Amino acid sequence: MRGMEAPLLLLQQRPSSPATGEPRTDDQAREGAGARLACHRCLSVVTDSSQRIAVGGAHAHRFVNPHGFEFHVGCFADAGGCVAVGEASTYWSWFPGFAWQIELCAGCGEHLGWLFRSADALFHGLIVDRLVEVAMD
Repeated sequence: MRGMEAPLLLLQQRPSSPATGEPRTDDQAREGAGARLACHRCLSVVTDSSQRIAVGGAHAHRFVNPHGFEFHVGCFADAGGCVAVGEASTYWSWFPGFAWQIELCAGCGEHLGWLFRSADALFHGLIVDRLVEVAMD
């Protein structure tokens, strides 16, 4: 399905991973296999729903940046289809203790979210409305 309804439902469901931000177990990943999430612009695969994690007690968050732009962000343990660019910054970090870098689609360069990194953890905060579900090959 190329529409936005399915990815939004997948991203809004409560993740089965613990609130500590740990990725799902292998069994949990197999249960969620098949929901590949891709860049809305070029359809390059970015991650899949088995990589969903909870950070700060939730998978999905809504934030406003210093310029007033609102983002609906989902947290993922891995996003191999993204590339982090620029210097890490702690300015206006939405997650205390984490520095962030902008993440772009590796296929087309579209801004898809941010890589958040602390001394002992990292995760990807991806913009929900810039992801679409694509079928398995």
